[in-house]
Amino acid sequence: MARRWTPQRFVRLRRARVMACVAAVVLSSGTVFGITARKAVALNVNGETTTVITYATTTARLLEEQGIDVKTHDLVETSSGETLANHAVVTVRSAYQTTITIDGTEVPFWTVATSADQLLGFFEENNANAAKVTVNIDNVYNQLTGGLVINESGPVTVIADGTSSVAPNGKLPAISILDSKGITLNKEDRVSVERNDGETILRVQRVTHGEETRTVEIPFDTQTIIDSNLASGQSEIRQQGENGEKQQVYDVTYVDGVAESETLKSETVTRMAVDQIIAVGPQTTSDPTDTGNGQTDSGSNTTQDESDAGDSDSGSGDASGGNGGSETGGSDSDSGTTGGSSSGGTSSGGNTGGSSSGGSSSGGSSSGGSSSGGSSSGGSSSGGSSSSGSSSGDSSSGSSSGGSSSSGSTSGDASQGRLWHPTPAQAQTYAAGAAAQRGWTGNEWTCLYNLWMRESSWLWYAENPYSGAYGIPQSLPGDKMATFGANWRDDAAVQIDWGLAYIAQRYGSPSQAWAHSEEVGWY
Repeated sequence: MARRWTPQRFVRLRRARVMACVAAVVLSSGTVFGITARKAVALNVNGETTTVITYATTTARLLEEQGIDVKTHDLVETSSGETLANHAVVTVRSAYQTTITIDGTEVPFWTVATSADQLLGFFEENNANAAKVTVNIDNVYNQLTGGLVINESGPVTVIADGTSSVAPNGKLPAISILDSKGITLNKEDRVSVERNDGETILRVQRVTHGEETRTVEIPFDTQTIIDSNLASGQSEIRQQGENGEKQQVYDVTYVDGVAESETLKSETVTRMAVDQIIAVGPQTTSDPTDTGNGQTDSGSNTTQDESDAGDSDSGSGDASGGNGGSETGGSDSDSGTTGGSSSGGTSSGGNTGGSSSGGSSSGGSSSGGSSSGGSSSGGSSSGGSSSSGSSSGDSSSGSSSGGSSSSGSTSGDASQGRLWHPTPAQAQTYAAGAAAQRGWTGNEWTCLYNLWMRESSWLWYAENPYSGAYGIPQSLPGDKMATFGANWRDDAAVQIDWGLAYIAQRYGSPSQAWAHSEEVGWY
């Protein structure tokens, strides 16, 4: 007997057909996706190319799959952009740190250059009129290339020990070229590469040490004694002073025979100084009632009540003196701070334009500062200390509670950072080479120059008072740059390296970032 066709049976059959169709679609989609997602990618790592099969959709995922550890300053480029496409070419260039000299300042520089000649070319590419750049290569013989190549395209002039010669094969590492010339390096000798009118120069500077002994005169001191047998105002020399002598031994460092630095090793007194003794008659005591030329008060306020804060000199109204010691309205030397002390502070110029340095309050101390033109330097507060060199203008630098401050430029101080407090010209020279490593030359460099000129005028300390954006690239917030170095607030190399990486990741090139800035006013 035939089964009756019922609505329930119809529904079950329809569901079965739908499920079968869905399964077929999913299977076909998966097959198509698998075919299209499978990619053959050319992976070039430091000049060695391999073809890899991957399902990764991004370059970062591909490198992770291949176990390639990309460091902060390494350069990664993908021919297909952010999305990894079939037959794309991914290039990874590992960076290493060398040292360059800009305007006489040594600057550690991360580079992917395979030769010293190429590295110098990076700086010349964008900034032909830049200050001379020298590559110091004594510590980079063991780089990825097996030794830094000097000049890939031609001969090299070798200057060492006062002689000059030509090495025809510049493709050799520096150590090989020096060996071919019979030049042996000592432990502290310095090797550098520079370019002069198209000539590549490999220079060796010999570093030696020696001792120098010097005889130094010790000036005699003068003592004054009162002799009642002498008349008032009369004086006579009782003992003639004689200068002493001491011998100082210095350790001296010579570079190519010229003294560069010295350190005092020992000091021996060979003849003691003899004090000069002068006897003077006692002074006559003036009549206390005499108000003409005696010792009475001349009218100036020298004993101001400590509780009177009306004429206190606290710098800028701060009760603890924490903003330095400039005097803009008074000429008294009292700090006006209960329990504070002042040592070494001076003021000049009357009530306006006067300056004060070395003032301290609440136990703080200061030394050595001087200022002119209404400036203030070296002020400290609440136990902080400050030491500063001379300054002029209307600048002010003082330390906050418990901290210390040191004013003055320390451009290029490698002990603090790589490019510490540079001039705009030094920052631009550094950026020119770093940008050229990424292939950003010509119009790309022009766009980068204009972009950062608009953002910060190439000033490492530029800060937007409203948004807090900081530094040459105007990072927002500024501490994002810490991924490239902890000294991001003061080190322009950290700021520039981060800014270039940011532009590469977000816009691909400076021209695209500049176009965006032109359109909306920011990047």
